[in-house]
Amino acid sequence: MTRRPTVLITGAARGIGAELARQATDVGARVALVGLEPALLSELAESLPGATWVECDVTDQRALEAAVERTLAEHGAIDVVVANAGIANHGTVAVTPPEVVARVIEVNLLGVVRTVTATLPAVTASRGHYLLISSAAAFAMLPGLAPYAAAKAGVEQFANCLRLEVAHKGVTVGSAHPIWIDTDMVRSLASDLATFRDGLRRVPGPLGRTVSVEDCASALLDGILRRARRVYVPRSVAVLSALRTLSLGPLFDRAVSARAKTMVPQFEAEVAASGRFFGSHSTALGGDDAR
Repeated sequence: MTRRPTVLITGAARGIGAELARQATDVGARVALVGLEPALLSELAESLPGATWVECDVTDQRALEAAVERTLAEHGAIDVVVANAGIANHGTVAVTPPEVVARVIEVNLLGVVRTVTATLPAVTASRGHYLLISSAAAFAMLPGLAPYAAAKAGVEQFANCLRLEVAHKGVTVGSAHPIWIDTDMVRSLASDLATFRDGLRRVPGPLGRTVSVEDCASALLDGILRRARRVYVPRSVAVLSALRTLSLGPLFDRAVSARAKTMVPQFEAEVAASGRFFGSHSTALGGDDAR
């Protein structure tokens, strides 16, 4: 009897992580759910045959190592790791407390690094696959995304280098680059900040599009099954990646700066009025957030 592959997913309680767990189970995988919301993790695990869950902060190396040990004890192997846990703050660097800026980078970049280092021996043993969740923000910049974009660019390059380091061991590495996905995180931004809603309507092409969680998870699962080097959600985001020299250049700066003169002060005023720097569903100050 062929062993069912085990997929470990961080940030699995809600959003992309939870839907990917459902779809992976549907195609015969067993899932190990990792996150910070035990009630949601337990409920999801009960609905998925063979699923297990562990409460874990991805910025805590010991907790991650314990989660790996439990997963191996329950499933015997880890074949795929999806480093999905992530958070996003509300506000520009000028109005955001430094600990909030640092927390976004800590979860989104160092959380991915810690997830990989904790799982690498097991994934190497299974000659498995990593899917590290970056973002279109790795190569498309907008005001208000400084720590998030910096972290996601770091995830992309971490994946690029890791891929070269583990290829001879039979391990493959992909990075995923979604645009706006219809999750609690994005809905909270849109609900709290009129400037964000207005800006999203004005942005042309895929940067202004919102993709369903189901479609995003389906694209990620397809990438896992193919051991893809890159997964773009939607696929048109690949064009932005190919044209990143332009999107990160001075012409784009000038175009965005013209709008930013009025947009950024409005944005900062809205954040100040809201009195908080994370979305209403975020577990950011306590750890990772299921996107």
